[in-house]
Amino acid sequence: MAKYPNSRGKFQNRNRGPKGLRRNDRIRAPEVRVIGPEGTNLGVMSPKKALGLAQKVGLDLIEISPGARPPVCRILDFGKFLYEESKKQKDTKQATTKLKEVKFRIGIDSHDFETKVRRAEGFLYNSNKVKLSLQFRGRENEHPQLGIERINQARDALSGVSSPDGEARHVGRQVTLILSPLPESKRVLKYTRPDDDFDDGDDHEVDDEHNE
Repeated sequence: MAKYPNSRGKFQNRNRGPKGLRRNDRIRAPEVRVIGPEGTNLGVMSPKKALGLAQKVGLDLIEISPGARPPVCRILDFGKFLYEESKKQKDTKQATTKLKEVKFRIGIDSHDFETKVRRAEGFLYNSNKVKLSLQFRGRENEHPQLGIERINQARDALSGVSSPDGEARHVGRQVTLILSPLPESKRVLKYTRPDDDFDDGDDHEVDDEHNE
């Protein structure tokens, strides 16, 4: 039998508090490594002794690494710990935001247009930025306003999940516009469902200055 049976396997979710964490008298390992409020390593001791140290300073004993041998616990305020963990998750999510590109044509038919918008909506709903782009072909470049109107049409169709970073730009033979996802609580799907699966298809991920 493993020396710390509660750190893995069938015991892993027993006596856990919010966020799946054991704390205070719910920590069942025979001994734990304790990190103090200031980040100091206080050594290995019994959970009972560690909890006594935490209670002396009015804080909690929180098991932060149940898979370690022995498990690692920190002496912290539990509410503050949850806040810091939530902030870390939010920062990580923002750091992994990607920029996806969805391409349009001036003469795109209504079905293909909706397919493109649906794909863009899925990317935005999943917290990615989207670059709408339209490449002019042949003499189409003589009528740039048509390209801008098409991109703005897509922008308006995606208003339930995004907001534009600026105005559609005509540069060379291309019109582009960057869309950023709205806050999760404000996103309203029009063309897709939350559980739809989206692949890149003919569109792709863009590696440029807009990547987070």
